[in-house]
Amino acid sequence: MAEPEVAEPEVAEPVMTGSEVAEPEVSRPAVTGPGSLSVETWVERLGGPDGPERYRRYTLGTLAAFAAAEVALWAFWIKTSDAGTLGSALVAAVGAAHVGAHLLLSRAALRRYLGAGPRPAGLVALYVVATVAMAAVGCALLAAGRIGDRDLVTYLVWLMMFYAGPPMLALPTRTGVVLVGAVPAAALGAAAASGLSGELLALAVGGILFMVPFMATGMRVTGWSVRLIEELARARATQARLAVAEERLRFGRDLHDVLGRNLAVVALKSELAVRLARRGREEAVAQMEEVQHIAQESQREIRAVVRGYRTADLLTELAGARSVLEAAGIDCRIENGPAARLPAHTQAALGWVVREGTTNILRHAQGASRCEVSARATVSGWVALVMENDGAGTAPRPGTGSGLPGLRERLVEVDGTLTTELRPGGIFRLTARIPWETAE
Repeated sequence: MAEPEVAEPEVAEPVMTGSEVAEPEVSRPAVTGPGSLSVETWVERLGGPDGPERYRRYTLGTLAAFAAAEVALWAFWIKTSDAGTLGSALVAAVGAAHVGAHLLLSRAALRRYLGAGPRPAGLVALYVVATVAMAAVGCALLAAGRIGDRDLVTYLVWLMMFYAGPPMLALPTRTGVVLVGAVPAAALGAAAASGLSGELLALAVGGILFMVPFMATGMRVTGWSVRLIEELARARATQARLAVAEERLRFGRDLHDVLGRNLAVVALKSELAVRLARRGREEAVAQMEEVQHIAQESQREIRAVVRGYRTADLLTELAGARSVLEAAGIDCRIENGPAARLPAHTQAALGWVVREGTTNILRHAQGASRCEVSARATVSGWVALVMENDGAGTAPRPGTGSGLPGLRERLVEVDGTLTTELRPGGIFRLTARIPWETAE
């Protein structure tokens, strides 16, 4: 018989398209089989799309194969034993009932273990009755002299081996252990009463003591593995939803931080241009040109936010804050301190603080005349940025707006903190701190 042909993977050369470089396409190895269908195609046809549902189907297929193996073993036992026509017919009839109950209970027990169905108490009772009846048939055949001691040993070991698995999935652990242990013990007692003794009885006890716990544990582990796969799939779905929610929060936060100050500046300069235009002064044109420039810059920043590439630079934001505040008639004093020596991620976090603080001054500080911004390294091992302004008597209540919560989220990423303080005289202080170890 010829072996399947395995195609060598073909790696395509990169394709240049304008300024982009297309990723090389790697063809998957195809294992051909009958009818020119790959093994992967047959797997998907039998099990469905990849995922927990396929694994569950494979497990159910394994349980069905196990029941089929029981049928094969009982057929082999009937053929090789000397039970006679009547005895073979009894074993075949009771064995068919036992196999049917085994298959039904295995499927129902797996569904119950996965939380997708009720506890199959009726099937458990039917399965136990079928097992006890089959053990009784074997012991009766031995007592009547229709089978030998060795035939009963293999009969009982196989019967209890197949019996042990399903109840462990269908019942709670303690109840399952009791039931799985009680039926084999009763069957061994009945076998001893029927005449099984000596080394063969010891062989039956040893075989059952080995196979029953082995099969019961194996069935329990099978159910646990299916449940674990499904829990992992649900966890991955939850993780994906959380990632989408986090990205939405990031996008909304960035839009707020980017547009907040720019719109405040646009409103301020537009108002100034209107006043100048009413007075017939030419400076109104210059103010509107600045508004146009800010609007164009806002468009570029929004595009960058959408792409997720934009970062705030501390020194740039400090210079922008001075320009904007002084244009609004607010005296702005800035102390850079160690700002230039901070790494990019720390400058970005503090840059957003400066941007949001400036936006809050323009929006909420009525009659503000001064603002002081300082960045310094503290003795306790922190990098601190403090913004302080007057005119905060009508500042919004804590908890309103989304700017400060967004800043706290940004600072948490670098192990930082954000505090606000309303001091006497309408002084508002905004303080951001980042550990120096994180900043280095």
